Amino acid sequence: MADISKEELFQVIKRLTLKISNLFSISPHNLNSQSIGAVVGLAVAIFFIWRLLRSPGGTQHMQRKQQATTSASHGVSAQTNASVAPSGVRSPLDDSRAQNVVDELFQPVKPTLGQIVRQRLSEGRKVTCRLLGVILEESRPEELQVKRATVKSSVLEVLLEITKFCDLYLMERVLDDESEKRVLVALEDAGVFASGGLVKDKVLFCSTENGRSSFVRQLEPDWHIDSNPEVISQLARFIKYQLHVSPLRTEKTAANVFNAPSLEQFFGSV
Repeated sequence: MADISKEELFQVIKRLTLKISNLFSISPHNLNSQSIGAVVGLAVAIFFIWRLLRSPGGTQHMQRKQQATTSASHGVSAQTNASVAPSGVRSPLDDSRAQNVVDELFQPVKPTLGQIVRQRLSEGRKVTCRLLGVILEESRPEELQVKRATVKSSVLEVLLEITKFCDLYLMERVLDDESEKRVLVALEDAGVFASGGLVKDKVLFCSTENGRSSFVRQLEPDWHIDSNPEVISQLARFIKYQLHVSPLRTEKTAANVFNAPSLEQFFGSV
């Protein structure tokens, strides 16, 4: 508490009290003694918790450094002003520091990716997702026959967040057994199975697009994610929500179908 005076502390608590009153729509004219005590007590508690959690470096160090520079270059002027200014009068600097503390306390908190994922999925607990064009760099089954599959690095973080609170099933149409192996190796190399949120048994393969639609209908997910507009259209009346992933801008085909250029962009992670 050495870097803040009693007067500044009083101003911070006063401003906090007004801020809290405004947040809860409490009129100063309707406050009784108990209400005032409660609001002031909350303001004091918030302030001291903030002081406790605040890093001792950062802002305080910068303030000390700025004060040292200012005092070195304006020492004589500062001493003169201090002797002339009445002790009971606050300087604009005091008000500014008090307001800065209050503003810092009430800065909006940026949500985490996990919070964004849960919000966007509307707390859905089961998700089915196509691999080609969504999770994998490859977009056609034929590509899996001639080269190893590659998981998009940009989608990995979102995928792992989904597995933390959703029952996730990945699925794809493949043309041979080797393609299946390449997909599983790619997912394993990317660390998708390492967290324990997704197991290999929940990676499903079929030989037709209708087969994938059948998988989805049997699993009855809250969300299905796909890049094939025909599959999206077929499932629209059976699945609560769907995400159509396409690099091309497409019109919304149903109220429960959302569009995005990529899975990661739908969740705002890029």
